[in-house]
Amino acid sequence: MPNSTSKKPQKKQNASNSARLVSFVFVVILICLAFVALLTPQTHLDEVPLSDVISRANDENGDIKKITVSGSEIKITLKDKDQPTQVSRKDGSGTLYEQGLVNKCEGKSGEELSSCQEKYPVIEYKEPTNIWSNIWDIAIIALPILAMIIFFSYLMRQAQSMNNQSMGFGKAKAKLYGPDKKKVKFEDVAGNEAAKQDLSEVVDFLKSPKKYEKLGAKIPRGVLLAGDPGTGKTLMARAVAGEANVPFFSISGSEFAEMFVGVGASRVRDLFSKAKKNAPSIIFIDEIDAVAHKRDARGGAGREDEQTLNQILVEMDGFDNDSGVIVIAATNRVDMLDKALLRPGRFDRHVNVTLPERKDRLEILKVHFKNKPTEKNVKLDELAAKTAGSSGADLANIANEAAITAAREGHKEITNNDITEAFERVAIGPERKSKVMNDYERKLTAYHEAGHAVVGHVLPDSDPVHKITIIPRGRTGGVTWFLPPEDRSYKNIYELKDILARAMGGRIAEKIVFGDDDVTTGASSDLKNVAELSKEMIVEEGMGTSTRNQVFPENSDVSYYTISTGKPYSEKTAELIDSEIKKLSDEAAKRAEAVLKANTKVLDRVAKALLENETIEEEDIAPLMEGAVLPAAAKLH
Repeated sequence: MPNSTSKKPQKKQNASNSARLVSFVFVVILICLAFVALLTPQTHLDEVPLSDVISRANDENGDIKKITVSGSEIKITLKDKDQPTQVSRKDGSGTLYEQGLVNKCEGKSGEELSSCQEKYPVIEYKEPTNIWSNIWDIAIIALPILAMIIFFSYLMRQAQSMNNQSMGFGKAKAKLYGPDKKKVKFEDVAGNEAAKQDLSEVVDFLKSPKKYEKLGAKIPRGVLLAGDPGTGKTLMARAVAGEANVPFFSISGSEFAEMFVGVGASRVRDLFSKAKKNAPSIIFIDEIDAVAHKRDARGGAGREDEQTLNQILVEMDGFDNDSGVIVIAATNRVDMLDKALLRPGRFDRHVNVTLPERKDRLEILKVHFKNKPTEKNVKLDELAAKTAGSSGADLANIANEAAITAAREGHKEITNNDITEAFERVAIGPERKSKVMNDYERKLTAYHEAGHAVVGHVLPDSDPVHKITIIPRGRTGGVTWFLPPEDRSYKNIYELKDILARAMGGRIAEKIVFGDDDVTTGASSDLKNVAELSKEMIVEEGMGTSTRNQVFPENSDVSYYTISTGKPYSEKTAELIDSEIKKLSDEAAKRAEAVLKANTKVLDRVAKALLENETIEEEDIAPLMEGAVLPAAAKLH
């Protein structure tokens, strides 16, 4: 071990020294070339043909005062100039005399010479002694050679790097968050107190394992964090490492997978080996369902994902009691995980990271608005009440959108209006005021949304109407928004049937006002929601008339019916389910129609207000609904 560890730094140092030497030589050459360029005179000389120079020189009325010949270069000074302004080149075949340039003042002196020089130019020959020209000539030759040397050196280093990568193909790609990284503590994670309590025992074990070992207790080798997306599972795992002050190896389940069989298993071995060397430590596997889903007879031992899963099972089974390594995994699909992974001895403890309740949402909002300038009258408690069912990620998004909205509006501080706009943008989509609707479409949309609102307001078990608008938002032409007054974990059959009826309110309002043949595609999303909720009530919740207390989960184990029909039940049962779903949707339509026919004046009043104002807020809805009644035909018996 000492030899291997000492060679690696030496190789890295040699490679680093070579790179520095090449870089130094290259920089020196660039500096020299820049110095030469600065010292070289920057006078611009116009290029002229040699034949033109000869004809002008031999002409007694020519404009050339002096010709200086230096090697192949010929500089021309005009009669009204003191310095050369033109240049020509000798093509190298013969002398200038042979090409026709004659020094007609040669051999003359005195007044005769002066008279001659007034007509013909003075021709002067000089040896090419310009050192800068020599440097440039050398540079023109040397630079391509140097560039080729650097290029081939780069290719060799790339080849060496690829070789190193191929040698490390089976190495784990885990990110290590050590003591030098910014720590996350439980105090940084708002809400989920029950999950924190379960994980605090893991922290205590990592800090003082002897306390548990003396009593014969075995701390879980694996902890599975299960919850909806955005609830903070990864943040919770990092908080465990931050509280225990131990290295934290983070990797995604998909990073184990490769096209070559066996690579994933190799990376699992490498990951656990690193964690044991840094023990006590934590391994965090995010989205573990990517490699740990259920195995079935259709798979095989040669499949890459199954080999990876098998290696994870072996590694977790091989933990020593005093290894000091704990595996924390996160998933939002526990139902997809293999049973062998969930048994005691592997993931012993399951921690549910739930969606935050109202008080937790308030604490999360305070965390995300902590470093944002807000007005003193900003009401985060009202926002927490409105955001039932939102995850921590949703709340963070709302806070960020509020800051963006405030900046867009030119506000120095975030206002309540900015927060409301951000909440509505996240929940139902941004306003599309640029979309133009004609008068017929506006009227149709107004009655459609009024139908939702009236039915939802009248039915006794429906949530209150929060807002109605005919301004297009997201993919919708308008929105009728219902918000529950409080957080609830369950819904009874009456509440669900009221949701179905108010969803049908828009289509039924179109039918009543415009006629049965004039219904439009505006209710497509409503009908889709009705179909999905009706199916859920029958198939998953056992709320059918003929199938009461019976459920038909479609993720059951493989059976005869699954093979023959593609579903875990027979064709006869499928027909019964379809009829029950139809009963629910038909009942919802009849109840919505009964409510709207009994409240046509209220429907007209709400639609007219929408056409005038486009948006109706919660506080303005109650006066418009005055006089609304619940007909007997809409009551549930």
